[in-house]
Amino acid sequence: MSRMRLLAPAGGREQLEAAVKNGADAVYLGAGGFNARAGAENFGGGSLREAVAYCHGRGVKVHVTLNTLVTDRETLPLLRQLREIAESGADAAIVQDLGVAALARRCCPSLPLHASTQLSVHNLSGAQAMRDLGFSCIVLARELTGEEIAAIHREMGDTVALETFVHGALCMSLSGQCYLSAMLGERSGNRGRCAQPCRLDFRSPHGREYALSLKDLSLIPRMAELERTGVTYLKIEGRMKRPEYVAAATAACRAALDGRPYDMDTLRAVFSRSGFTDGYFTGRRGVEMFGWRRKEDVTAAAGVLRELALTCRGEAPRVPVSMALSLREEKPVVLTVSDREREVTVSGPIPETARNRPTDEALCRRALEKTGGTPFRLEKLDCAIEEGLMVPVSALNALRKEALERLLALREEIVPHPFRMPEEDPEAHPKLLNLKYPELRVRLERAEQLSPAVTEPAALVILPVEEIAAHRELIPEYGARLAAELPVFLPSGAEQKLGETLRALREAGLEKALCPGPGQILLAKAAGLRPYGDYGLNVLNSHALRECRELGAEDMTLSFETNLRQGAALGDYLPCGVIAYGYLPLMTFRACPAQGPKGCGRCNGQAALTDRLGKSFPVVCRGRQYSQLLNTVPLYLGDKQRMLEGFSHATLRFTIEDPARCARVVQLWQEGAPLRDERTNGLYLRELK
Repeated sequence: MSRMRLLAPAGGREQLEAAVKNGADAVYLGAGGFNARAGAENFGGGSLREAVAYCHGRGVKVHVTLNTLVTDRETLPLLRQLREIAESGADAAIVQDLGVAALARRCCPSLPLHASTQLSVHNLSGAQAMRDLGFSCIVLARELTGEEIAAIHREMGDTVALETFVHGALCMSLSGQCYLSAMLGERSGNRGRCAQPCRLDFRSPHGREYALSLKDLSLIPRMAELERTGVTYLKIEGRMKRPEYVAAATAACRAALDGRPYDMDTLRAVFSRSGFTDGYFTGRRGVEMFGWRRKEDVTAAAGVLRELALTCRGEAPRVPVSMALSLREEKPVVLTVSDREREVTVSGPIPETARNRPTDEALCRRALEKTGGTPFRLEKLDCAIEEGLMVPVSALNALRKEALERLLALREEIVPHPFRMPEEDPEAHPKLLNLKYPELRVRLERAEQLSPAVTEPAALVILPVEEIAAHRELIPEYGARLAAELPVFLPSGAEQKLGETLRALREAGLEKALCPGPGQILLAKAAGLRPYGDYGLNVLNSHALRECRELGAEDMTLSFETNLRQGAALGDYLPCGVIAYGYLPLMTFRACPAQGPKGCGRCNGQAALTDRLGKSFPVVCRGRQYSQLLNTVPLYLGDKQRMLEGFSHATLRFTIEDPARCARVVQLWQEGAPLRDERTNGLYLRELK
């Protein structure tokens, strides 16, 4: 049997039972608020304790999702939620927000923390950063190949467990880090409110329909390859799915893990988007990965739901027990039942002298192995029976029932994690930075966008690291004013090469690096560069800000999902700034939606998708490692600079603009003048859902 453990989704009680009864080793579920599936039934109040008791009684672990970004004003409700999780005796909490992780370690150190896939761990440096931050398990980015997963495991060994998705829906954007829903409708996927606009009909440059919709993942036929990667947990996606889906997916995965036949036809019928894909795992990221829910897919599901519902009834005998029965003259019958950790002993009537057939081991076995209706199965039976004695079968049945009921009750007892609320006010922060006017920074896509009009007013000039590597003469020209932007996505194969490049650039005089994730901070530090945190770290609260400081970041560009008023009040753990102009990156792709039937072809690195209203969303390629979807109109705060008081810096983020446009925007910024073109204030002035 495989050492890998199967982790199934539980959006509600029915899904929980479907997962357990069909072979899950663990389930993951939400406890109410602060989880990435706010639309699921979830387990608030006392139902979380009941869910944990039910699962533990049946040998199943419970991982609770606490995987949304939070704001400082939500700290107290978050702590109450964390205390509820601790008191439930859950086995782990899945966390995205680094501030939430810091609070959990501080208040409940015995509760294991798992790094959510939204932390976008896609290489060794990212995994090392998560381990250093105290995570015991990492849910890897879904975009990795099997070889890339194995490479991380080879280096990390058993210092941290690895988890990967094995079946279910795929977010189009890197590890679910998506801002499209928030930007279009103020429903943040990072806060559990995704409206799934990616499933609408965006058209590619080649006219391909539903260009942002991927088929569901299924790696069920690749269990042997998964085993070789070294992962511990195989995760089924689907907390918003019905119980029958959970039953079908869990049963198929369980069968494949155990080396038994599995039914992909039923799984495809219950839910698919015109089939499944394994493109990320195998590295085949072509247009065949894309698909959407068609009418025939919906019709196919109706025929299998009733049959699947039957698999959710009754108990699954998944917990092995040993029994010891003693029949002695003039002594009560004694039955001891053990699950290797707990032991229960019950006694019954005094045996009678047998008039006809005495009670023997065969008769006792037939009575005691009837564990149906319970989560137990008889694995071993020891009988000590003196000759010539008889006990009614009804008495043996009663002993078995009583013993198993008492053993189940012992297994379901809650063992809470100790929890201590912070002594100081968790909403109190250091004094605000006394900065009335933030310094100006410019981030450029290409060296050709550089000009004195753009760079002279800027305290910091930021370029992608590959642009600086290709134009090393910029290092002495700009000196300490130059920073290299590190890639958002950096698979293991490119990680070592980037480290070598950074060290060479440091020797040439480069001093600073803009880092979109924890792993990139470690890479920059290892090369001797000063790390600056970028928007991809998704900092919305002061606890995350302090955690990034501990990692080594020297300042921070906040998530562009922040509210300006709240962002300015985060305190001075680190200097904080915002993106104040730019076509904001809403999604990051490893499977580019702009590709044609033969892949990238002659793409020049810039394309566009068109939505149902005819609006154009630029797609920018990043060195063929990944691409990004940009907003259809630029953010601009040049005429609202008074609202930026208290921030340390404001970044003008240029991507698709020509040099003249870059210079014009900088001039307007200096004048505090409005941008006459169509623009947006982004999410800075809104209350994000």
